[in-house]
Amino acid sequence: MSEFWSDLSGSLEQDAYFLGLVILTDEGDVRHVVDGQQRIITLTLLAMALYIEAVDRGRAALAERIQAEFLQTIDYSTDETHSRVKLSDPVDNETFQAILINKGTPNGVGDGEVSKRLIAAFNYIRNALRHDLRGDPFKRLGKWTEFLNKKVYFAVFVHPDAATAYQVFEVINTRGRDLTTADLLKNYILSQTSPPNREDRYQQWQSISRVFPPEGSNNTFVQYIRHVVTVGCGHVLPKNLFKFLAQRQLVQGRTPPNPDQLMAELEKFLPVYQQIIEPETSGPASDFALRVFDSLNHLGVMTVRPILLAMKELEDGDAGMEFLLRLVVRRIVVGNLGTGNVERRMGDVAKKIAETNNWRHLQTDLRDLNPSRDEFVNQLSRRSFNKGTLTFVRRSLIENSICPSDQGILHFIWQRKGMEHWGEISEEEGSFWAATIGNTFLSDLKRRPDDATRSWEGFKSSMINDTAHGEDLTAFLDVHEWRPEVIQHFGEVAAERAAKLWYGSDV
Repeated sequence: MSEFWSDLSGSLEQDAYFLGLVILTDEGDVRHVVDGQQRIITLTLLAMALYIEAVDRGRAALAERIQAEFLQTIDYSTDETHSRVKLSDPVDNETFQAILINKGTPNGVGDGEVSKRLIAAFNYIRNALRHDLRGDPFKRLGKWTEFLNKKVYFAVFVHPDAATAYQVFEVINTRGRDLTTADLLKNYILSQTSPPNREDRYQQWQSISRVFPPEGSNNTFVQYIRHVVTVGCGHVLPKNLFKFLAQRQLVQGRTPPNPDQLMAELEKFLPVYQQIIEPETSGPASDFALRVFDSLNHLGVMTVRPILLAMKELEDGDAGMEFLLRLVVRRIVVGNLGTGNVERRMGDVAKKIAETNNWRHLQTDLRDLNPSRDEFVNQLSRRSFNKGTLTFVRRSLIENSICPSDQGILHFIWQRKGMEHWGEISEEEGSFWAATIGNTFLSDLKRRPDDATRSWEGFKSSMINDTAHGEDLTAFLDVHEWRPEVIQHFGEVAAERAAKLWYGSDV
């Protein structure tokens, strides 16, 4: 908003100020804004701020002109006046109209994210304008009104065919600024909806998109759309999602859902997807499924979400989810899940599961991603992992559960700083062993005491008594120096215990 105000106020002396292209559909007596909503709303708020200042400073004629040109239109047959600009969303429109009617004090109206931004934007414009008018209010009011009325202009594209208007919107915006995939998809779906049903379709889209948090909502919402599409069509790259759904990019053997089908699928999968993201949310998933969702979130794994959706209605879905979680943990320990090829294969398996109502395609189609027990033990005992993975595996060990709770804070025993009196661990050895499972344990303490950083004996005396429930460090008492071979030993012990848990009861 500050940038927009700065550009606008800095252009008052120019002969013309171009605000870009506005795309409209001409459907009866009302024109719908396909592109340019934010600019039109912001200019309307500015006009309202000018109107208030003109009234307060006794410039009645100017205030009347501003109202007639920018704020109100009249029905000549009834003398009724109506707002020139209305928002599609009823709650946000209520806030917007309240600003225009109540001079910027919309008490008791919408408290959603857009409504809050509307109020904040108006307050910013109002305060900035007051500051601008301090020198010569009479003259500046006239200059601002003349500027808006005669010098600010748009290039306007009006088309009676909504589909054509939305296609223009897509072409212009994708070649220009970085438009979000959510915007493109929304406008494509609206363009494919008949005018009588467009408002209902818009409300349907809004009700789904609002489930996702405003911060980064486009990314999270689009990710949900892609995962739903994957269940029905197989893996789709993020960059290709819009082109695939809009049939701009054909993929052999895959037919994208039409807008009606897509919206139906988005509504169908939404309750369980909310639980996948936030397992504490109420919904259709079983208690065990919720624990699996929570475990995958702690591991930071999103690649398998289409598979979770595909298994949501299977009678033996819990068994499939157990197998999936075991496969994920084994794969993280031995390899990784971050490659494009793995994600593609996971997506295609999700499609097979949905088509056949059989989760065992996980076993057959992804057999090569499932490492052997020996590979698992070898890698877990020696390989470095991020703190989230180590925390999860440690918690699974102390609880003897593949879906552990959140108990215990992970601590690294030997650390790179302050370890001068910790025996003979070189910098090279420390780099290799520091982030391995043998150099970790879970504690009830959030912060490591100072004594624990000075020596191995100090560590034992200040940390061992505060281990998390189930963590047994009594074997540490007989260790006189914390050396690489000791870390390796404890890593091998932990890896064997983990193998019994993660391989001992294969599905």
